[in-house]
Amino acid sequence: MESPTPGRRPVIVGNWKMHRTVRESVELVDRLKPLVGASGHCDIVVAPPFTALWAAARAAEGSPIAIAAQDLYWESQGAYTGEVSAGMVAEAGCRFAILGHSERRSLFGETSRAVSRKAAAALEAGLTPIVCLGETLSERESGRTETVIGTRFRQSLDGLTEDALYRTMIAYEPVWAIGTGRAATPEMAQDVHALIRGLAAEVFGRQAAEQLPILYGGSVKPENVDGLLARADIDGALVGGASLKAESFAAIVDFQV
Repeated sequence: MESPTPGRRPVIVGNWKMHRTVRESVELVDRLKPLVGASGHCDIVVAPPFTALWAAARAAEGSPIAIAAQDLYWESQGAYTGEVSAGMVAEAGCRFAILGHSERRSLFGETSRAVSRKAAAALEAGLTPIVCLGETLSERESGRTETVIGTRFRQSLDGLTEDALYRTMIAYEPVWAIGTGRAATPEMAQDVHALIRGLAAEVFGRQAAEQLPILYGGSVKPENVDGLLARADIDGALVGGASLKAESFAAIVDFQV
């Protein structure tokens, strides 16, 4: 079985989506801290809802847990009712931002062009963008995975430089596996991760591509994380439902390869 490439530090990200109040978010961080306090083998990130970012960041101080926003807007300020800028989430204590999640794309009509503008804004604010890419079940079954991933990769990272890629992460999330309990096999995920790394080499150069962390997202659980992260091009996980319980998320953080 392949082994992860040395130099790419594993990253485990918990996306809480529209779950947890401020109080519940702080409680979840407090429960998680002793469970992952000695986890020095990977980076740990959680993404609470906007309302809880500041409180969660304060609760996570002194622990290995970093905070991510679930989205942001590309303008720094202005008449954009309901939007939140990269600078605002950075001030709240975020170090990362999840961008282009499939739910943003499918439910809110977010385009890859918009994602590229958000990624640029995140980088400008000192945040690490986690840019999500994935294909639907119909796209996979019709043999279009390579085409869809290629198009979304190029459009979602359009305008970024090679230097910017060193400060960026990609998350491959097959849409058909999100919240369905139907995860891609390690072999299926590895094939697409290798494809993404090849695209990164074409666009940004081999050296930048080799250092690019590519996470897998789609029904990641303690039971399947070891097999996924044992693959050469899978550098971590973007975890949904299993991140809402401290024990299950900590078990994923404690993966063994």
